[in-house]
Amino acid sequence: MTTQQVQSEVYEGQFGAFTITADDRRGVIIYRAALMVAALCFAVGSGLVLLRGSTSWAVTFLTPLFACFWLALGVSLLTIHIYLKPLHQMLQVFWAIGGITALAIAVSGAEPLGLIVYQQPLTILGIGFTFAALTGLFFKEAVCFNRLETKILTPLVPILLLGHIVGQLPVAWEKAMLLVWGGLFLVFACRKAIQPIPPDIGDKSVFAYLKAQRSANP
Repeated sequence: MTTQQVQSEVYEGQFGAFTITADDRRGVIIYRAALMVAALCFAVGSGLVLLRGSTSWAVTFLTPLFACFWLALGVSLLTIHIYLKPLHQMLQVFWAIGGITALAIAVSGAEPLGLIVYQQPLTILGIGFTFAALTGLFFKEAVCFNRLETKILTPLVPILLLGHIVGQLPVAWEKAMLLVWGGLFLVFACRKAIQPIPPDIGDKSVFAYLKAQRSANP
């Protein structure tokens, strides 16, 4: 008997029994680790903006922080369990569009990425796809686990970004909302780290049923 077989656990799902294997648990651990990296990068970046936003080194450092955040978010979107495959794929496409746009702006711009985005709010219409994917992740967690922080983050993120685009939010409000965003994102990642693993895997019988349905209706 293999180690994976020993560690497998059997659960009764909506459409039959299923097992949770070592590979399933490893996927959840990777998902949570990636979330933590993304949250830490975002929190550090937010802190730099709020405390040292006027210094050139801080603005320059935002670019590698965003790159690390973007990559970590991509890993989390790859390993997250979402029953609706089209929704899962849409979030991944949004993530990719935002990253490609950010790369194009960073390469073609004469200023650091963070400064360009702040001074030219319309660039958020492209880079913002990454944060739309993040918002989708927050929404999924809010629906599945009823977490207060994700219930707040789900509307807060688009309100802050859209408010900056149209220029209708006072700077003090933007700073306060960014502070809340960074803090709650970190709280969310920390709470995920101590949550039992099986709920993040979900009901694998549902995944199997949906896969069978797609195979039967190509």
